[in-house]
Amino acid sequence: MIFRPLLAGATLSERLVASVGAMIAIALTIVVCAGLPLAMADLPIIVAPLGASAVLVFAVPASPLAQPWPVVGGNVISTLVGVAVFNTVSDTTIAAGVAVGAAILVMSLCRCLHPPGGAAALTAVIGSQGIHAAGYAFAFAPVGINSIALVSIAMFVHRATARNYPHEPVVAPAAPGPSRFDPSDLDAALADMHESFDIARDDLDALLAHAERHAMIRSAGRAAADRRP
Repeated sequence: MIFRPLLAGATLSERLVASVGAMIAIALTIVVCAGLPLAMADLPIIVAPLGASAVLVFAVPASPLAQPWPVVGGNVISTLVGVAVFNTVSDTTIAAGVAVGAAILVMSLCRCLHPPGGAAALTAVIGSQGIHAAGYAFAFAPVGINSIALVSIAMFVHRATARNYPHEPVVAPAAPGPSRFDPSDLDAALADMHESFDIARDDLDALLAHAERHAMIRSAGRAAADRRP
C-alpha cells in the first residue's frame, strides 16, 4: 500500500518517459545556458528550482501548475518578488518568509501558480552575493532563460512521445443516455469540499463524463443480462 502510485493514472511506462524526458531537458538547458556570461557574474548556469519545475513538467504535464505560463511566469515573477523583498526587509529570516508568502499571492493573482516559484523567491533572498548583486536581472538571467529553455525542450520531448503538452483538455464524451449531472453540479461539489485539486476544471468535467458513460454502459449491460431467460 505504501508504494502504490500517489497519482491517479500513473504507470511505470509514464514515469520512465518522465524520467528520461527530465534528464534530457535539464542537460540540454545547461548546454543552452552554458554560453551565457553567467559564471563571470558569479551566477549559476542553472537554478535549483528548475529541477522541481522539471518534475512537474514531465511527471504531471496535465497539471495546471506545469503549463508553460506557470513555469515561466511563476519562476520569473516569484524571483522578482524575492529580490524586491530582499531589498526592502533587512532581516533575512523575516524576508525569507515574506518572499515565499508574497510569491504565492502574486502568482495566484497572475494565474501562474507554480510551486518551484516559492523556491525561486527564497533563492533571491538567501542566495550568493552574486545573486544579490545581480538584483532584478537575476529573474531574467538565468531564471527566465532557464525556464523558457525547459518549456521549449519539454514541448519537443512531449510531442516526440505523443503526449499532450501544453495540455489541452479533451472534449467530454457524450453519454449513451441522459446525463445525471450538470456542470453547475460540479461547481457546487467543489464549493462543498472547500479544497483545491491539482486538475483543471475542464479535465475534471471530462473525467466525470467518462466515468458516467462507463457506468451507464455497465448498467445497461447488466439490465440486458437480467432480462435474458
